[in-house]
Amino acid sequence: MSTSPSPSSSESPLVRALQSALDAEHAAVYGYGVVGAKSTGAQQTSARTAYDAHRARRDALAQQVEKQGAVPHAAAAAYALPFPVNTPADAGRLAVYLEEGVAAHLVDLVGAAPGDTRVTAAKWLRDAAVAGAAWRGSSVPFPGLPDTPASPSGRAS
Repeated sequence: MSTSPSPSSSESPLVRALQSALDAEHAAVYGYGVVGAKSTGAQQTSARTAYDAHRARRDALAQQVEKQGAVPHAAAAAYALPFPVNTPADAGRLAVYLEEGVAAHLVDLVGAAPGDTRVTAAKWLRDAAVAGAAWRGSSVPFPGLPDTPASPSGRAS
């Protein structure tokens, strides 16, 4: 799922990182709608929990962008899925893909943000890493960093 509109060259590095993370959260909210629709039972409950968490992060990021005096990026009407999602197993792979994509953007935010915003971004990165591990069934070293080995589902961009 592509999550990055063209950044404005006039935006500060912090605003660019916030907008990038916001874009990733918009995509995750959309993607978890698909995950939930193709899941059943406990997996569907996990998808709903993740959907709610990503919505809350999306809203918090939009507020942070506004605090910086910028206009938060709007969500796209729809996002292209990275592969067909027809079964609960496909839905689980999509959840891993989404968490990896969010983590990659949060790493950038951790690097760009000062103080409390950095602490919050680091907590969100931890949450994405834990969620990705739960969906994947194993953890990866250094979630969100480019040299992290990709899962079989590939990396989000």
